[in-house]
Amino acid sequence: MARIRVFLVLALAVTAGSAFAYGTYRFMQQAPERVEAMPTRPVLVAVSRLDVGAELRPEDVRIVEWPAGSVPETAFDSAQDVVGRGVVSPIVPHEPILSSKLAKQGEGAGLPPVIPPGMRALSVRVNDVVGVAGYVLPGTRVDVVATVNPTQQHTDVTSKVILTNVQVLAAGTKMEHDTENNKPIAVSVVTLLVGPSEAERLTLASTEGKIQLALRNPLDTTAPSTPGIRPAALMASAPVARARVAARPRVAAARPAPAPEPLPAVEVIRGDERAQVVVHQQ
Repeated sequence: MARIRVFLVLALAVTAGSAFAYGTYRFMQQAPERVEAMPTRPVLVAVSRLDVGAELRPEDVRIVEWPAGSVPETAFDSAQDVVGRGVVSPIVPHEPILSSKLAKQGEGAGLPPVIPPGMRALSVRVNDVVGVAGYVLPGTRVDVVATVNPTQQHTDVTSKVILTNVQVLAAGTKMEHDTENNKPIAVSVVTLLVGPSEAERLTLASTEGKIQLALRNPLDTTAPSTPGIRPAALMASAPVARARVAARPRVAAARPAPAPEPLPAVEVIRGDERAQVVVHQQ
């Protein structure tokens, strides 16, 4: 009888637990979901990559909903505000269009809006040697070395660094910073960003002599002052190495061995014969 009572209590507990679990499940399924909508704002973003000098077109941008709390301060929400303006800094796909990356209204596109106030863009002719084998790309920085002969005398030819840490704006007609994954490109003209006085120095150097571009590390901002060099100083600064002959050890002249002292001898006379017999000491 006790065993039957225990079994009934156990069955009643299992049934009650199952009914409670099923009721909880049904309640959770029928409960309405509470979704809190995050406030958003329309933001204008780029559809594809936009390089420096490009003119924005309607198909280059689109509107997306951006979280209101993280919208950039200078972002746009209408395509009419940006169409026709030039790009002065590269823009990647899905990046918000900011006013700091665009030229002002009416400045147009291309190279002129990229030139900061007070600066000038000056183009110089280059070849594979002057252009550092095609590695002078837009965005890189170079030093300009000029070789000039002021008196037409060979001894007066001078090479000197006349400009340092100059930014390259364009290589040929390209102004993109990442041209073909930084691979070398064949160009005949390089456009440099210089000040008015630097433009004068560069123009005179390219007219009266030859110029050479020296590629710099973008993290190196030093501007060392060099005195320049002439042929005589060039040869003097590179002395010819003299061959060193190893000194041979001096060998002392061999002295002749002293003559041995004569041994005592006795003259022996036998008839008409004479002979010297050495007497050995014992």
